[in-house]
Amino acid sequence: MSQRIVSFVMSGGVGSRLWPLSREDNPKQFHDFSGDGSMLAKTLRRLASRPEGETPIFLIASERHAERVHADLAGLDLAGGGPLFEPTGRNTAAAVALASLRTLSEYGDELVLVVPSDHEISTARQFWQSIEAGAAAASAGRLVVFGIKPTQPETGYGYIEVAAERDGVFDVSRFVEKPDPATAQTYFDAGSFYWNTGIFLFRAGAMRDAFAAFEPEIWQATEAAYHAATSDLSGLYMPLELYAAIPSTSIDYAIMERARDIVMVPAGFRWNDLGSWQSLLDVGPSDRQGNVILGDVVAIDCENSYIRGDGRLLSAIGMKDVAIVSTADATFVAPVSHSQHVKKIVEQLEKSGRLETRFTPAPDRVIESGAWRRRVHHWLFDETLPLWSTSGVDERHGGFHEALGFDASPLMKPKRMRTQARQVYAFAVAKERGWTGPADRLIAHGIDFMAGKGRTETGGWVRTLNVDGSVADPVEDAYDHSCVLLALAHAHMSGHPDALRLGEETFAFLDAHLEDSRMTGFLETSDGAGERRSNPHMHLLEAFLAWHQATGERAYLRRASRIIDLFRSHFFDADSWTLGEYFDDGWKPVAGDKGTWTEPGHHFEWASLLVDFAARSGQTELTAFARKLYASAVANGLNRATGLSYGAVSRQGLPLDTVSRSWPQAEAVKAAIALDGSGGPDLKPEIEARVGRLFRWHIDPAPLGLWIDRIDERGRSLATDVPASIFYHLVYALTQYLDGTAEKG
Repeated sequence: MSQRIVSFVMSGGVGSRLWPLSREDNPKQFHDFSGDGSMLAKTLRRLASRPEGETPIFLIASERHAERVHADLAGLDLAGGGPLFEPTGRNTAAAVALASLRTLSEYGDELVLVVPSDHEISTARQFWQSIEAGAAAASAGRLVVFGIKPTQPETGYGYIEVAAERDGVFDVSRFVEKPDPATAQTYFDAGSFYWNTGIFLFRAGAMRDAFAAFEPEIWQATEAAYHAATSDLSGLYMPLELYAAIPSTSIDYAIMERARDIVMVPAGFRWNDLGSWQSLLDVGPSDRQGNVILGDVVAIDCENSYIRGDGRLLSAIGMKDVAIVSTADATFVAPVSHSQHVKKIVEQLEKSGRLETRFTPAPDRVIESGAWRRRVHHWLFDETLPLWSTSGVDERHGGFHEALGFDASPLMKPKRMRTQARQVYAFAVAKERGWTGPADRLIAHGIDFMAGKGRTETGGWVRTLNVDGSVADPVEDAYDHSCVLLALAHAHMSGHPDALRLGEETFAFLDAHLEDSRMTGFLETSDGAGERRSNPHMHLLEAFLAWHQATGERAYLRRASRIIDLFRSHFFDADSWTLGEYFDDGWKPVAGDKGTWTEPGHHFEWASLLVDFAARSGQTELTAFARKLYASAVANGLNRATGLSYGAVSRQGLPLDTVSRSWPQAEAVKAAIALDGSGGPDLKPEIEARVGRLFRWHIDPAPLGLWIDRIDERGRSLATDVPASIFYHLVYALTQYLDGTAEKG
């Protein structure tokens, strides 16, 4: 009886060389290029077809692709195997270590076969004959690789140089990276070089020993993540914080290029890694002129070309030796001889923050702009504004209540100045958008309370008032002043007679008491103590833009530009596309975890403000920063279970605060609206999806006119009350949604 081989399929890649079809959320292994199933499904079927011997089949895949994986696994007998989900990608060395650990823990020191999920191998019987040919060497403790005899001097593959042959296998002299054309010709002429298929066969214990010798840290970190994993019927899931701690490197660099006694089996099967549009032209069904044509395409007088249209009609005349690939939101055109260089396009798009490399326009997503319009309008104007304009108002002591209970009764909490200002702002915005309620009375009610009870001797505003209006905390805080300025700008636009004067007095206080003497932004408080934060500056930017809108005076844009300068020079990290929160007096990130703390919700807020400032100032390059912040927040800042924004993540994407609050979801809506039509992809489906999540998790489960502010990572409510400070986020985001979809309503 043949020896058992435990098979593992690696399915974590992005396949950027087949952009625009292959993307981060839908990589090439999930595509059907030949009409007989996805590449992943074909790989699984090939492994299951072993003529003799037991072959449990495991799949190492990204957790974000779990739904796609389960669809491809449907109906397949994995012989006791199943999916192992990576919470984040850590390259192939971690995957091979994971495969070895799984085998050792479940089967003992058996043979392990590791294969990529995205290679075209049309000859399953010859594939298994080649694998069986390496079994003896692998059983003896050698690491076995499989090579393809080159048919041309290919620059897109790595190579294996071999020496002497023994018992049908070759000793490996070295592995070499993808060569330039001249070097590839040298390899081809030498006859001792093979293409590296990336397929490996080894004893689990032999690979464990190799990691112990060369990369013990990778093995130990993978082992820690594996032993902390949880399993259910859908697969094995490892903790993100442990898996992310594994050093990220390829198995070639970690082990294969350093280990001795590696052997190669010449592969007796047809193989193509489908790593370029040229390779798809080579293996696809061609017409008499050598063209591979797929989709709704009209091609006249074309030769030797790969022409694919996904969606709208694609037409071409007189094309020769080119690749033309058109999707719903992108088109790629290049000579097939240059199609390997599509990664340069992808890199350029990512540098400019374009989202087309990450997201695929999906047919099953909501595509009708304004689908949530009726629900949003009813909730905002018929439920929420009526409730907060009555129950939320303190008619006895003045101002607005800080929070309501879930029975809509006011909670007797101290009244923060920022909350009072935000309520004024929300009612002013509602009036601007056509609300027929008592907006003018509410704006005046709020400003009378703020100005009558909350001014300081130097012309500023206190941080907190008691319920009765007496001062609870007299500190003059930059964050509160930004909220006051925002409220006064919109109150001025709504016709409040004193808003302009109060705004001018507040700007005078800001310049005299809160501006940094070195002209590098603003202090947290008027006494100048404490660390510096980017967040008050973001809200000051919001206020400055509001005053520019209210008055048309460019002086407010000049104020805003100073905040933008700080963003460029200190707040934004160009490598990780993230925005820092906490800084020292010299605008360096503070030491420790706080220095790596980023908030996805603030990424969304900054994104919409940057687009706004870009439109007003003409600094259009800022839109690229906005896209990067949005892309970073979506890629690393969302809870995979709910799709909601985490409270905070590290610059590396590790969750630091796993609670999802309601306001970041509202800011995500605003950011998507701002970026839609800014030169990037059509984000209308994204806007609808984000509004849907806001209602699904935060609004629909709450009583009428209220919301669930805090949700844990499993989607369970943590809220004990309804904070009024969130009202302005919801009002502005949803009125913007109504504005943006008005023509559809």
